[in-house]
Parts: sequence; C-alpha cells; structure tokens
Amino acid sequence: MNPLTEKQIRTSFVNCSKREAAQLSLPLELNDLRWDHLDYLGWIDRKAPLRAYVVLNLDETLVGVTLRTPDVVAARRRAVCVWCEDVNATNDASMYVARRAGASGRNGDTIGTLICTSFECSRNVRRTPTIIEAGLDPAGLVQRRIEGLRERSQRFARSVLLEA
Repeated sequence: MNPLTEKQIRTSFVNCSKREAAQLSLPLELNDLRWDHLDYLGWIDRKAPLRAYVVLNLDETLVGVTLRTPDVVAARRRAVCVWCEDVNATNDASMYVARRAGASGRNGDTIGTLICTSFECSRNVRRTPTIIEAGLDPAGLVQRRIEGLRERSQRFARSVLLEA
C-alpha cells in the first residue's frame, strides 16, 4: 500500500457522510506506519471504541469503509479472521458490520464479517510459515496468503458498494 495523506483517507469513505468522514479519528501513528507491509489500513476509533475504519485499494481506487461492532467485549472471540484466515494467530477476531453505500445504507442495509480485532491481517499473512504449512515453498505460501487477504478484503469492499 502506498502512503496515504489525511485528505486521501477522509475523502475515500463510501458509507458515511462527508461530515462524518471529516470528524472521524485518524490513527495517531500515520507517519510511522510501514506502508510497504500493509495490504489495507485499519484502525479502531480511539474516541469511540465501537467504531472502526478500513481503507484499501479497490480497482485502482481508494475505498474507505466505516465499521461498527455491537459490543467490545461480546464481539471479540477466538475465531478465524475471514480476511487473513490465519489459524495460528493468537489474536481475537471481532464481528464488524458496515452500512452499505448509497440508498441501501441509508435504508439500514448492512453487511458483516469477522476481522482481526486489531486489524493485524497484514502482519499475520507475512509471518514465517511452519514447515507443515509451507512444505518446500515458504515464500510462495506467504505470497498466496497476501493475495488471498487482498482478494477477500476487496470482496468485502465491493459488497459494501453494492446496491441491494
């Protein structure tokens, strides 16, 4: 992922108003991120921990999605993240729900999925595979994981953009 500016991030959101996008809390460490190791930018709103955000590239376009989780404690579970699918990750997964873009979202239509609670998918797919996982091609496995993460996260963003 290429480094993003505050303006790029705020203008990328597709399922909230411009006012909501202007008021959302950005990650504090934006300048310190390892952008070359990120497949998407994801963070929890530090002012409202039931809200979170992801920004990713979709067909050469930056797409931001606002997410919410029903309850911080109840939503976090030991489960496999749908995006990174890392069965060895020890972090929790949370049910995140996104309002669809456009009229569908304004009418209350949503879509949900399990994602790593702290948005650590990019790190998870890049971890060194075990011998059993990788066989004779550990680099190939890591590349397939990265491609899978990108495909699944982009599929979710496409679903948010779909008019029901």
